[in-house]
Amino acid sequence: MLSLTTGSLHSPLNDCAVPEAAIETIVDALNGPGWCVIPDFMNPDVWEPMAAEALALHDDGGFRHAGVGRGESFQIRPGIRNDRVRWVDPLAPTQIQQDYLVRIEKLRLAINCDLMLGLFGFEGHFALYPEGSFYRRHLDRFANASHRTVTCIAYLNEDWQPEEGGSLRIYMPDAKGAETHVDIMPQGGSAVIFLSGEFEHEVLPAHRPRLSLTGWYLQRC
Repeated sequence: MLSLTTGSLHSPLNDCAVPEAAIETIVDALNGPGWCVIPDFMNPDVWEPMAAEALALHDDGGFRHAGVGRGESFQIRPGIRNDRVRWVDPLAPTQIQQDYLVRIEKLRLAINCDLMLGLFGFEGHFALYPEGSFYRRHLDRFANASHRTVTCIAYLNEDWQPEEGGSLRIYMPDAKGAETHVDIMPQGGSAVIFLSGEFEHEVLPAHRPRLSLTGWYLQRC
């Protein structure tokens, strides 16, 4: 089980139900330090079929090279990021994806109720990092759009080890205002939730294929 000190969480989420204790911790984190790690966001019987489905879609050619920017500014920049992605279609999800969207919707409603962030929707994609892949330091909010408000990254990797790289590095100020960072391993079943516009972050080079479902709660611009 992943264990962190600052902003961490050690409460399970069951299938499509979010326990009150987990909701309170997520809300407190978003209202305080701005981030948290949830080691047991999904049980193995939930995330393992999701991982298998995503890998099968990838093997069938269902992923594309990821890019940076949006709209007319979208570019494929392998020197910045070289993962592959497949977006979840909310109008035509598989049953496994639909179950995850139900979980995400319950959490959205809880966050809105407590923090009144006005989150109205969710967008997300599977991200597969082949061996040697990375994503350089960046912010999840685009320069010309601020609708991404809360980031939720759920990991789908079996028995990840420190020497396999691929950690998410989140940058933040320390108590004296100097920059520090926290590295989070992409352990299967865990999730990272943080304010999208507040934390620059990067994915360190992975030494084995690395899979996640990365998504964002949205505000209206």
